[in-house]
Amino acid sequence: MLGKLLTLPASGPISGLVWIAQRIATLVDDEQSDPARVEAALLALERRLEAGEIDEAAYDAAEAPLLEELQALRAARRARQEGGA
Repeated sequence: MLGKLLTLPASGPISGLVWIAQRIATLVDDEQSDPARVEAALLALERRLEAGEIDEAAYDAAEAPLLEELQALRAARRARQEGGA
């Protein structure tokens, strides 16, 4: 107990920084694994196609990896839910 009190001036700020870094990493991971992010990208891609900014070939090329990512994210989310249930 005394050791913790004596090292608190140095370890306190370091512990706080570690906690902040872990929290940021969690938030980034949550955002990256959110299917809504990919769904929004698909919607934006469709809008670009409809506006004539890209042609059908470019749309298909960009859509395929997004659909794969969306499928993977949904499968991972289902696995987490089933594992936690």
